[in-house]
Order: sequence, then C-alpha cells, then structure tokens
Amino acid sequence: MTLSDPEVLISEADIQKRVRELASKISKDYENCGEVVMVGVLKGSFIFLADLSRQLTIPRVIEFIAVSSYGSGSRSSGAVRLVMDVRGNIEGKHVLIIEDIVDTGHTLNYLIGILESHGPASVKTCALVRKAERAEVDVDIDYLGFDIPDKWVVGYGLDYAEENRTLPYIGTITPLD
Repeated sequence: MTLSDPEVLISEADIQKRVRELASKISKDYENCGEVVMVGVLKGSFIFLADLSRQLTIPRVIEFIAVSSYGSGSRSSGAVRLVMDVRGNIEGKHVLIIEDIVDTGHTLNYLIGILESHGPASVKTCALVRKAERAEVDVDIDYLGFDIPDKWVVGYGLDYAEENRTLPYIGTITPLD
C-alpha cells in the first residue's frame, strides 16, 4: 500500500452520520450556555470543524490554535510546542476543543492546559478519531467520533507529509519513513 492508495477505514457516509450525531449531542448539551467557542486544532481539524459547525443549532464562534509534535516524520516526538494561540478572548466562555486525532494524548492534554490558563467558563473536548491503544496520557474526550486501530490514517483533514488531507473518507496507509 502506498500514499496514493489508501484503504478505506471509515467511509464518507459513516463520517457524515457521526458528525450529525455529535452535533446533535453538543447542541443539546450547550443549549442554555450562550455562545460556544469552538477551537480548531490546525491543520488537521479544519474539515471536521467546518462540517460539525454547520450542523450545530447553538450560537458559536470559531477560533484556531496550532501546535506541533510531529515535525516532518511519522512519529510524535512527545514534546508539544505551541505554534499559534487563540486570538480572541475566551475568558468566561465555554470552549470546545475540536481535534482531528488523539494518539498518545500529549497534545490534547497540553491544549487543555493552555486554554484553561485563559480563564474560560469550561473546556470540553471533541475528537474525530482516537487510537486508544496508543494512549500515554489519560485525557478525557467528551465527544468522540471513532476509535480506530493503531494505523496511520489520512483523509478528512488527516495527512501524511501534507498529503491526502482532502479525501472525503478516512483511509489507512503505510508511511514511507
């Protein structure tokens, strides 16, 4: 298997169905909270964030945050570095982190700490996929799309060396390095 030939793991239809289910639950949970700040983790969350946001029935604004833990390789270094913080004021607001993938948990744990330092009313998490067997840090995911096996995945925002992000499904590949 190569980068140009991903094997479908989660179909486009299954993703869209799950996004609608998550949006329904999030909308219900936040229905009396006022405006929610959705913080998308760049770059991988942008497609998931856009689709999820369009399905919500609650007031929301979108912010972005960027971190790095992979560099250009296929293994996380474990050291997370803040590349770009949120630009808007989130103090006293309900924050929902939108993450594409939770692997070891280091990045999401780091993000929760960074965002909590801004004094929000609450911080919850939403992840498209999780590799539970790779967890090194115990981090709560309030809204989870799918648990997946420990394979490299691409599509629907997920990439390998910036390739295959825009596939409408999630597929598995074997990294070249």
